[in-house]
Amino acid sequence: MRLFRHYTDLPPWTRGAVVALGNFDGVHRGHRAVIGEAQRIAREFDVPLAVLTLEPHPLRVLAPETPPFRLSSLRSKAHRLDALGVDILFALHFDRELAGMLAQDFVTEVLMDGLGACHLVVGYDFVFGHRRAGDPALLGQMAEMEGFGLTVVPPVGPAEGRDGHVYSSTRIRDHLRHGRPREAAELLGHWWEVESRVLEGDRRGRRLGFPTANLTLDDYVQPAHGVYAVRMSIDEEGASWRDGIANFGRRPTFGKEEVLLEVHLFDFTGDLYGRHVRVAFIRRVRGERRFDGPDALKAQIAADCEAARDILADPDNRPDRFAMPVGEAQRRLAAR
Repeated sequence: MRLFRHYTDLPPWTRGAVVALGNFDGVHRGHRAVIGEAQRIAREFDVPLAVLTLEPHPLRVLAPETPPFRLSSLRSKAHRLDALGVDILFALHFDRELAGMLAQDFVTEVLMDGLGACHLVVGYDFVFGHRRAGDPALLGQMAEMEGFGLTVVPPVGPAEGRDGHVYSSTRIRDHLRHGRPREAAELLGHWWEVESRVLEGDRRGRRLGFPTANLTLDDYVQPAHGVYAVRMSIDEEGASWRDGIANFGRRPTFGKEEVLLEVHLFDFTGDLYGRHVRVAFIRRVRGERRFDGPDALKAQIAADCEAARDILADPDNRPDRFAMPVGEAQRRLAAR
């Protein structure tokens, strides 16, 4: 997959693509339905499959005081889209100038003149342009005038027999904020994960016998504080996952206020400082607590590790448990 941060002076081979539009934060199952439909059309036309998104997230520019809310960084989003078979990712830089562009101008200048898109695919609730004035209805009118194709994907929800809600980033964030990563994964179609670089810590975990890799979540949504069974992937090791346990919170036993993610890997002795890692949240073991001292905390960590090992050994919590190919989302749409 090729990544472009601009829409002008693009290579000729990028023009004429089928383009899926959206933020795709988290690349959840609903997003996959949109991308799956775009992929089907791209194969039919024998043209590239492209995704267009905006970075940073528009909300971060238009309402900078908003608490952290991201489900995925650009890096992790690109990783997911690449795995889905996307050929081109247009991650346009979002700023006040782009925010002020009229919806009609965005279509003509960016999508038509810039990308030369032959067909657009959007979700039913897609909005864009100045004051979010653009929507599927406007795209339909402009498709007739400008001569490009348009597909609007209807709402997609959990499988029959579950509940009547649609897949949404808002619901996923709510699950995470309440310590329910499993339920979030059901909607995402994969375990929720964060990507970051390991920081130099105070080595307190090492002195307790449980060395940790320390990470900050930056603009990621903050899950409920507490202890989680997790898996970590280290960049240099490819796609392999290591089992571990993590504490996310303020570490009240030591009077800390900074919110930090501390990950202890089972049966690992290497040095992780400065390395880029991915951490997947599997299950919450318990909430955050204050202990009387290091000895009580050490005993609890040992018990937490045993609980996390049991959770991660469960076949129902395997790394690929929630994987759903793009074709599955498309099959569900076709069956409606």
